Amino acid sequence: MSFKNLRLMFAITLLLMPVSAIAQEGDKTGWEVNNPDFSSRPRSASINVTEGTWVSLDVSPDGSTIVFDLLGDIYSLPIDGGKATAITQGMAWDIQPRFSPDGSQIAFISDRDGGDNVWLQDLGSGDSRQLTFESFRLLNNPSWSPDGQYIAARKHFTTSRSLGTGEIWLYHVDGNRSQKGQQVVARPNETFQKEQGEPTFSADGNSIYFSRDVSPGDTFIYHQDSNKELFQIRRVNLDDGSIDTVAGGPAVPRDRLPLLMVSNLPMSNACERARDCSSWTWPLAKNA
Repeated sequence: MSFKNLRLMFAITLLLMPVSAIAQEGDKTGWEVNNPDFSSRPRSASINVTEGTWVSLDVSPDGSTIVFDLLGDIYSLPIDGGKATAITQGMAWDIQPRFSPDGSQIAFISDRDGGDNVWLQDLGSGDSRQLTFESFRLLNNPSWSPDGQYIAARKHFTTSRSLGTGEIWLYHVDGNRSQKGQQVVARPNETFQKEQGEPTFSADGNSIYFSRDVSPGDTFIYHQDSNKELFQIRRVNLDDGSIDTVAGGPAVPRDRLPLLMVSNLPMSNACERARDCSSWTWPLAKNA
C-alpha cells in the first residue's frame, strides 16, 4: 500500500463508520484499574517533592507550560516554576504526556483500561478518551503530527526477551475501538529483540524520525562496546515508506552539525577515552 494515500484512507474509514461506532463505548462492567476491588482497606499517603527522576515532559507550543509525569500521574507546571497542578490522578499509571500542536490537548499513555494505550485529554474540560485499544501489543511514546490529526506511537513486540522491540504505528485522532491503526515501520524480522521506537514527526509532517539499535545480530546484549555504533536515528518517508539514516556511525563528518552524544559511559570517562568530546557528537545533516 502506498503511504501517499494514508490520510485519504483514514478519512474514508471514518466517514463510513456509523455514529454509534464513533461514540466512546461506555457502561463497562467488571474490574476497573481506577476503582479496584481491594481485598483490604486502602490507605492514602501524601507525597511532597521538589524534583523527580525518570520523568517524561513536554513544553506547550506557546512556551508557557510544562507537562510531566511523576509516579504515574500527570502534572502541569508554569515554565518559570511554581506549584504543579495535577492533570490526571488515580490508581492508573499515566505517563509520557505530549501537547497537541494547538496546546488544547495532551496525548499520554495510560493503563486505566487494563493495558498501556494512547489516551487524549482536553485541557479545558478535563475530558479524556481512549484512542487505541491494544490488549497485548501495548503502546508507548505518542507523538503528534504537526496538523494535530494523527498520533504516531511505538507498538511493543516481545520475543524470548520480555523487553522486546517495537514497531511504529499511526492512528487518526478521531478513531475509536474499531480503528486498528496503520503500520509505518515494521520489525526487521520476528526474532529481532533490540530497541526500535521513539517516533517523532518532522516539522513538515511528511516524515517520522525514530531510533534503532543497529548493533550486530538480532539478540539483545546488555553489555555492548560503546566505542562502536550502537544506535541510529532514522527517518521514514510517509509518501513512499522509504527509510534513510539521519544520524549514526562512530565517526563525525566535519561538514555536519552536532546533534547529540550517545554513550554508555559517564561523560567524564567518555571524554577521557575519546580525548576529544566533539568526536562523540553524532552528526545531523544540514538539510535533515
